[in-house]
Amino acid sequence: MKRILDWFDHRTGVKKLTHETLYENVPGGARWRYVWGSTLTFAIFVQFITGVFLWMAYSPSSQTAWESVYYIQHQMTGGWLLRGIHHFTAQAMIVLLALHLMQVLIDGAYKAPREVNFWTGLVLLLLVLALSLTGYLLPWDQKGFWATKVTTNIVGISPVIGPAMQKLIVGGADYGHHTLTRFFALHAGVLPGLIVAVIVGHVYLFRRHGLTPKQPLRRRDAAFWPDQVLKDAVACLAVLAAVLFLIVRPRLFSADAPLGAELGAPADGSEAYSAARPEWYFLFLFQFLKYFPGEREVWGAIVIPSVAMFGIFLMPFFGQWKLGHRFNVGSVCALLLGASLLTYLAYAQDRLDPSYQLAVRQAQESAERVVALAGAKGIPPTGALELLRSDPFTQGPKLFAKNCASCHRFDGHDGRGEAPMGTHSIQRGETLAGIAGTNQMTVQALRELNPLLANEPVPGTKLTVHSPPSAADLKGFAGRDWIAGLLNPERIISAHYFGGTKFRDTRMARFVRTDVAAFTPAQNEQLKKIVTALSAEAGLKSQADADRRDALVIEEGRNLMTNTEMRCTECHQFRKPDEDATGPDLTGYGSRQWMVSFISDPSHVRFYGKRNDRMPAFAQNQRLSAHNIELIVDWLRGDWEESPKDKLR
Repeated sequence: MKRILDWFDHRTGVKKLTHETLYENVPGGARWRYVWGSTLTFAIFVQFITGVFLWMAYSPSSQTAWESVYYIQHQMTGGWLLRGIHHFTAQAMIVLLALHLMQVLIDGAYKAPREVNFWTGLVLLLLVLALSLTGYLLPWDQKGFWATKVTTNIVGISPVIGPAMQKLIVGGADYGHHTLTRFFALHAGVLPGLIVAVIVGHVYLFRRHGLTPKQPLRRRDAAFWPDQVLKDAVACLAVLAAVLFLIVRPRLFSADAPLGAELGAPADGSEAYSAARPEWYFLFLFQFLKYFPGEREVWGAIVIPSVAMFGIFLMPFFGQWKLGHRFNVGSVCALLLGASLLTYLAYAQDRLDPSYQLAVRQAQESAERVVALAGAKGIPPTGALELLRSDPFTQGPKLFAKNCASCHRFDGHDGRGEAPMGTHSIQRGETLAGIAGTNQMTVQALRELNPLLANEPVPGTKLTVHSPPSAADLKGFAGRDWIAGLLNPERIISAHYFGGTKFRDTRMARFVRTDVAAFTPAQNEQLKKIVTALSAEAGLKSQADADRRDALVIEEGRNLMTNTEMRCTECHQFRKPDEDATGPDLTGYGSRQWMVSFISDPSHVRFYGKRNDRMPAFAQNQRLSAHNIELIVDWLRGDWEESPKDKLR
């Protein structure tokens, strides 16, 4: 063995290299302040190793990127751990870079003759940030897609070369497959190659000039081995432990939380994403830009950050002045403090922004939903995005909010958890309580929407208000409770049903408010059976067990509906043609086919005919496609693929 080792050393000189490395002189002996460079080297090494293994399973195209990351995260053995290490080590590198920069500045290790070494370190900082930016897009999820779009738009506002640079980075006029492949080439090829080259130069210059100890020295010089090596190893293990903690942290607070890095819903450029934010280490720039609206944005996005970075590059020259070193340290501390404050403000504003919090919840629901669908159905050849686009649970509330919520509500909101907004012009003599009550609000809610609202409203002032519903609330439509409420004399002309429509004055409303109100106990029992039978026409998934259990009651209720005493068929057609019927056909009431036909054309003779109250013929007017109508109907009826979390809703 000795002969083999001697032969290898003779050809490579490895013994001399190892000796020079391990027994390098450390002025003042081993210190914890010297570990940051080693932890950065360790982190970059971890990134390269995990990146190579991720590359083996990743497919960089707009139709396969998210799908391959889903495979890594949820199906590949240990994939969640591998991706989590890669993701959180990238974030740890930002912290380590900041600590290393501060250690270099405080120790004066940027002064002559170490200027070039300092500059290579700053170049490494910029390359690592670029690595983070390009890697953010690679999962091809909504968060990364829209955050990258914001970033490249900032590039586009650069003077003179901005639009051309943006087009070059994006790979054309719009974001898509070429954007992803270019970012992947940068992330997996160009930037790592540059980082390796700069690291080699950085280490060479470091070896050339040696350590710069903080003066005065309090201990004797010592060799790098073993004390400093031990400290470096402990620090690297601490970094790894912190990364592993971040990977498993979600599971500590929720047994259902996924392990590893977050994966949002597949990127969809046609759908706005209000929850898009950069990662925490870029969040201060996001907040900073808010103070430079409109044409001044170029100052916040390009000019001021460039001047600050250029000032840091000039610090070796500033350090030659008598107070230059203190100025440099103070300047960087001020920059870090300012960035921390801006980051805090960004988080604080988002925490108090109900629209943003709602967008985050919706984004999380979409992410959980697509994972559940992919696990239950598999991913179709057209990609995972098709799972969401054809999913009633996801698309139904969006379509409802856009097309139906101007009149209807779903459990009091627009289907997505928001109260539709409108404006109200204050008239003379109106009070806040009156305005709030008219719009089904509290005075407190009215003030929250209008922070500058005075105690006494000024006539002519326009207020933001919750738009009151003018048609029925469709949560639980055609269910037993919903129909029972419709036939309740005290509720039929409430805002939950006909209160905002012209049907509040029809024969149906008068019948319920007068005749039904006078029903005997026996008739009320018969009415309950009719409600059960009519609701069974819908064939709702949520009450399928109850319908099977109450089969005899349903059959009796159907017979009662045609009974002249209960008078249902005086106006409605049920189970047999009736040319004299003036109300909607109750055959199949609330069923999928009935609802699709009704939404397509409510003015059809089978439904309201000429008495239709404002509701558009969505299919006839081509306001909604047949597919979108079906998505709304399936969502209202609860006909979707359920996951365990859905069943709790």
